[in-house]
Amino acid sequence: MGKRRIHSRYLISDVIDRQPESRIKDFVDNMFSVEGKVALVTGATGALGKVLAKAYGYAGAKVMMTGRNAAKLQELEAEFKAEDIECAYYAADPAKEEDVAALMKATVEKYGEINILAVCHGFNKPQNILEQSVADWQYIMDADCKSVYVVCKYVAEQMVAQGKGGKMVVVTSQRSKRGMAGYTGYCTSKGGADLMVSSMACDLSAKYGINVNSLCPTVFRSELTEWMFDPESAVYQNFMKREPIGRLAEPEDFVGYAIFLSSDASNYITGANCDCSGGYLTC
Repeated sequence: MGKRRIHSRYLISDVIDRQPESRIKDFVDNMFSVEGKVALVTGATGALGKVLAKAYGYAGAKVMMTGRNAAKLQELEAEFKAEDIECAYYAADPAKEEDVAALMKATVEKYGEINILAVCHGFNKPQNILEQSVADWQYIMDADCKSVYVVCKYVAEQMVAQGKGGKMVVVTSQRSKRGMAGYTGYCTSKGGADLMVSSMACDLSAKYGINVNSLCPTVFRSELTEWMFDPESAVYQNFMKREPIGRLAEPEDFVGYAIFLSSDASNYITGANCDCSGGYLTC
């Protein structure tokens, strides 16, 4: 057999084959735990980013929140700390390498390491290709694809240096799987991010024990999508024809999946583009 990987995570088969039954029970009892881990959450001021950041905090993780709006991040920090969540923030543009480098430095100085990355930022500006400027298209690509690369690259370098493995959860979209009018930038960027996740898994999982997966939701409630939740609207009614679950999503619907992909319970899952759309692709 070859040399064992340098990271310290163990396989469930190791526990079953080589440890007493009490260790098996201990693994099962704790396999969803992220307690004591350091979770870096991008897009923390958005609807989904805030919910996931708070969920990690409730689960006992130390949370570093980032986004471009320092004032909103400061408000979140105060809100979270009022609930006894261990957290901090650092304002950064995830598409700017110098900002991300500074974010890594700030996170490690504060908490010593990074164990979990949740990429929750995103941007869209729907336009027909005949009306869209190349600059507008490029802005979407930078915001939704280049930024994923930059953040994941820097976090991966930190995780490799730590030698403990890690978990990366990248929020993309069901629009990575199919096109839509006015979405030449958004669909392309999300498709690129999903393929990037699969490719990063090939680079990072076997050798370094870093699992990389994406969550692919459809519409969830936010300030930008609130109008879609009107049951009388044609948009809502069209969605209901293709949503077997019978409703559109709330940000809280993705907490369980994110915690699962951030914990030892998902140690054998990597490179996956995980459907969490209420069955959107089945109809």
